[in-house]
Amino acid sequence: MLPAMTTKKKQPPAPAAPSPISEAIGRRVKECRHEAGKSQETLAFEARVDRTYISAVERGIANPTIETIANICFALGYTLAELFATLDDVSLAPTGERRANAATPPEIKRTRLR
Repeated sequence: MLPAMTTKKKQPPAPAAPSPISEAIGRRVKECRHEAGKSQETLAFEARVDRTYISAVERGIANPTIETIANICFALGYTLAELFATLDDVSLAPTGERRANAATPPEIKRTRLR
């Protein structure tokens, strides 16, 4: 048997849990979409994103840019203020760990100018 056939494959890391703010925005987008009477597909077409992305936003998995959120609001007939107005009770405290900067700067040797 070849050595490569006996080694175990590394499991991909488990996906991180959505942050509270992502989940709250997703619920609000879904609520507004239902009020507007639009399907995910229609909203995605009008907001110029993929339907699966709208689904990911509504589930709190995606982290949309403010431009994408603005496009979604425009397609739904809402303003950004109306979308975010009901999110006052959501914690804005940082969640999870940030990635450490893996880059190490080169050592700079200082010399005196004479």
